Amino acid sequence: MKLTREPAGCGETEVKALRAAGYSDRAVLEATHVVGFFNHINRVADALGVDLEPGMPPRPERASLRA
Repeated sequence: MKLTREPAGCGETEVKALRAAGYSDRAVLEATHVVGFFNHINRVADALGVDLEPGMPPRPERASLRA
C-alpha cells in the first residue's frame, strides 16, 4: 500500500520490516517490481479508459468517453 500511495516514503525501514517478516532481498525486489508494474499499467489503462477484463462495465466517469 505504501509503495503505491507514497513511494518516496519507502526505504530501508520498510525493507528491514520485510526481512524481519521472512522475506529475502530477492522477494522484496520482485514484489517491488510487481507493484510498480501494476501501478504503471493501471495508470495507463485509466488514462486511456481501457476496460481491464472482457465484460467489465466501464466506470461511470469513463462512459462519456465512449459515447
